[in-house]
Amino acid sequence: MKAPLSAVLITRNAANVLDPCLESLAFADEIVIVDSGSTDRTAEIAREHGARVVQKEWLGFGRQKQFAVEQAKHDWVLCVDADERVSPELATSIELALAAPVSPVYRMPRRNRFLGRWLAHGEGYPDWSPRLFNRQNARWSDDLVHEKVLYAVTPGTLAGDLMHDSADDLSAYLERQNRYTTLAARQALEQGRSAGLFHLLLSPLVRFIKFYVLRLGFLDGVPGLLHISIGCMNSYLKYAKLIELRKAERS
Repeated sequence: MKAPLSAVLITRNAANVLDPCLESLAFADEIVIVDSGSTDRTAEIAREHGARVVQKEWLGFGRQKQFAVEQAKHDWVLCVDADERVSPELATSIELALAAPVSPVYRMPRRNRFLGRWLAHGEGYPDWSPRLFNRQNARWSDDLVHEKVLYAVTPGTLAGDLMHDSADDLSAYLERQNRYTTLAARQALEQGRSAGLFHLLLSPLVRFIKFYVLRLGFLDGVPGLLHISIGCMNSYLKYAKLIELRKAERS
């Protein structure tokens, strides 16, 4: 007998991407959406798909996702973002795993679409993500950004892709990355970390070599190059902003 599953996600003004996400989650026993004050049709669309909507002020990515997990009726949860969808192959793999679990945590390959192209290498794929887990054995970190699932077991691996199809154009994508690097710098400051010339120079270089060369990002053409270049820029900006925050703290 298959263990019951709660699909959980957090939203804010996600009306333009939510429909395909929720359609792909129809196999779940329930869908729980934690919304942080959307002013568009997000809540309405969610209810049209039978989802239960809970309103919660923004806590930061990690804590918001953990709050969503805690609202679920079932211990097994599948965590997705509003601009992601579960492929049919992945849905089948999830149901098979819940019928006979070999681990309380499962990871899945995440495929990213960037500038109209589904990436197949570099940072864009397989981008392994542990999103299916028993909440008695795992939880989201408290990180403001770049949150992760914390667990102390060997995860199982699912077949099929989690499809991430961002609706952003390049300008909107860059604006979002700018916000993320600001949050990452503030988080690093709170953790007592510091940065210097070493971080500014080597972090972007190491990231470029790892994803563009070693993980064959160059095979994804111009979209792949841009995706990885922006990731390298993010590494640089995070440390640059951390240096600025440290100086402001000392002044």
